[in-house]
Amino acid sequence: MPLARLIPCLDVAQGRVVKGVSFVNLRDVGDPVELAQYYSAGGADELVFLDITATHEGTDTMVYVVERVADVLEIPFTVGGGIRSVEDASRIIEAGADRVSLNSAALATPELITEIAARFGSQAVVVAIDAGDSVVYTHGGRVATDIATVPWAVEAAARGAGEILLTSIARDGQRTGFDLVLTEAVRDAVDIPVIASGGAGSAQHVADALRVTDAALIASIVHENPAGLPGLRREIEALGIELRPLKERV
Repeated sequence: MPLARLIPCLDVAQGRVVKGVSFVNLRDVGDPVELAQYYSAGGADELVFLDITATHEGTDTMVYVVERVADVLEIPFTVGGGIRSVEDASRIIEAGADRVSLNSAALATPELITEIAARFGSQAVVVAIDAGDSVVYTHGGRVATDIATVPWAVEAAARGAGEILLTSIARDGQRTGFDLVLTEAVRDAVDIPVIASGGAGSAQHVADALRVTDAALIASIVHENPAGLPGLRREIEALGIELRPLKERV
């Protein structure tokens, strides 16, 4: 079984990293390139960048951010937000991202998952699922659908997704722990890696998530102290979780 991965997430709006609670009340927490360097040096296995504005201008801004980050980063990173076509995905990957993350666009056009996977390989496609009340939400967690979370994860995997990024809207930014029941249900239903997201407030929370799934996304817990990531890694390992050795991250 692959070793667990620790993945800081940077929500980007207008070229800056922001953070909120349950997808609202956003505040500026730093420059994406500076934070990417901190996290890479501090022990992140990968990074995720999400353009939460997802406007046309936002997509252009994200390409610029990706290019800047690719120049300084030596670990894989995934970029999502505003990717609605194979051409959008191509621009992001050609700018230096290793993977693209699809959310609302995949729900609107599930075939897009297969099309991008056919062009770049399944390993380059992450399907992000914002989950609440047992259904999937779109538009940055604002609009509920009638699509159940677990069946959608199964369909996404069948259509060619290489990973699922599963966020609990209710737990996002709350620092009360991941939704382990939901995470385990999705992990058991698919045969691709599942990244748990939403709720990390301590090393114990992260360790609990990594006992039921493949990787954990972290944001608030590190954004307030980027230099604290090495210590967080040590705490998680002390709780019995085997993370990737730093020399093997890339």
